[in-house]
Amino acid sequence: MNMRNQWPVLSVATGLAVGLLTGCGSQSGGSGSSGSSIVMGMSDDVLATDPASGYDPGSWLLFNNVFQSLLSFPKGGTEPEPEAAKECSFTDTATKVYSCTLQSGLKFSNGDALTSEDVKFSFDRMLKINDDAGPAIMFPMLDTVETPDAQTVVFKLKYADATFPSKIASGAGSIVDHKQYADNGLRTDNEAVGSGPYKLESFGEDEAVFSVNESYKGTAKVKNSGVTLKFFHGDQAALKTAIENNEIDIAYRGLAADDIADIENDTATGTGVNVVEGTSAEVQHLVFNMDDPVAGQLSVRKAIAYLLDRQALVDEVYQDTATPLYSIIPAGIAGHNTAFFDTYGASPSRSEAQAALRADGITDKVKLTLWSTPSRYGPSTDQEFKAIAKQLNASGLFDATVKSVAFDQYEKDIADGKYGVYVKGWVPDYPDPDNFTAPFFGEGNVLSNNYSNSTITGRLIPETAAESNRASTEADYGKLQDIVADELPIIPLWQAKQYAVVRDNVYGLEYCLDASTVFRFWEISKD
Repeated sequence: MNMRNQWPVLSVATGLAVGLLTGCGSQSGGSGSSGSSIVMGMSDDVLATDPASGYDPGSWLLFNNVFQSLLSFPKGGTEPEPEAAKECSFTDTATKVYSCTLQSGLKFSNGDALTSEDVKFSFDRMLKINDDAGPAIMFPMLDTVETPDAQTVVFKLKYADATFPSKIASGAGSIVDHKQYADNGLRTDNEAVGSGPYKLESFGEDEAVFSVNESYKGTAKVKNSGVTLKFFHGDQAALKTAIENNEIDIAYRGLAADDIADIENDTATGTGVNVVEGTSAEVQHLVFNMDDPVAGQLSVRKAIAYLLDRQALVDEVYQDTATPLYSIIPAGIAGHNTAFFDTYGASPSRSEAQAALRADGITDKVKLTLWSTPSRYGPSTDQEFKAIAKQLNASGLFDATVKSVAFDQYEKDIADGKYGVYVKGWVPDYPDPDNFTAPFFGEGNVLSNNYSNSTITGRLIPETAAESNRASTEADYGKLQDIVADELPIIPLWQAKQYAVVRDNVYGLEYCLDASTVFRFWEISKD
């Protein structure tokens, strides 16, 4: 999901392992749950209630529960399945025509019928508005949407894209009521009308209230009577206090690594709270401006790759709430390899780093500034970059410093080419290798680092995108990862784990924390 976007593709790696669980929170409420309402807190804000605008984790959490998409990701899986649609498929061998038949009897929460007209309207509207903070960027391939009848939608693509089903299964595929939304502008009333499992009853600065949508027809089985979502606006300490004091049932997105560790250590003493751990495909990268006079030198980038100690970073800075990442495609996603481990090893090597620099005639210490922005990628980012600088300087080969700026200035300066080395994070839009490669290395990539490789852009990205048999793309994705490891436009740092902290009478969180990035309100129950 845009490098925002600490950031949100289709993977045949189905049945992703559900996370390791601890305590009572690992149970499933099942049909025997009480149907109680749930109070959840998170430090992220929800930046939009209109699906044509939101492209951030908080907004997609709202979209995935209030709106339906034609397809959805099943719990623990990464291959889309029918949701508002009864069936969908490519109807041509070139993967350029995608047709869906809607379920019968679909209704929005206000009672309006949901037909193919609403689906066409939703996609046409999103593309027409083309909001800078919206998901239209995900659909450059979409040419036209046709509606042969009230139950049929046909998407015609400009070029082949076998990942299209995963894109429309994400929050970007949210279907809105054409009678309730203008086709040329965003809603500004903080209201939403969808056909998902929940209705948005109210949305304010500090909380959003969701009730069960009795008109919903789909695959979700709701196990509670509603959800109140409280916003802590980045105040991690207040979020931790709220869960410990039983003011909320769940704390999600935003607890510091130290807080997670503290709560896990306290669990044995009977505090009434438990940590639930799940899988995640969120990643973070060190990015190099290829036109920078220092970072643009391959020998400098190689030296950094040889000196970087990822394990020390996740141990010291992230308290093991992340794992070292040695490729641009994270573990658990089809096509993942360990190109950086194979090329540069896991343990720092001063001799290899020095040899890389000397081969390019560099004998003085390399002066380098690492740029960070904690306002988007979390308060630990500055600490992490100081640790990286310390690792580089300890070799005696670098004179590295860290500078931290606000996100708005950060993004502007990156676009202007002012930084040589900087951080980017990514939460996937959909769990396919395409979403970890095309946005970074395709035409007009989100990194703004002046990197281009003709083999990647001319063959590997378009050919893998066009291949409907995703398993057959693994060799090409391996080649792509190997090229990136050799040319080093970025260095992958870590892959996050997902966590929620829950009261010990709350169940079902294991079905909310998987690589699909879909947080499923309906799976949560409370005694």
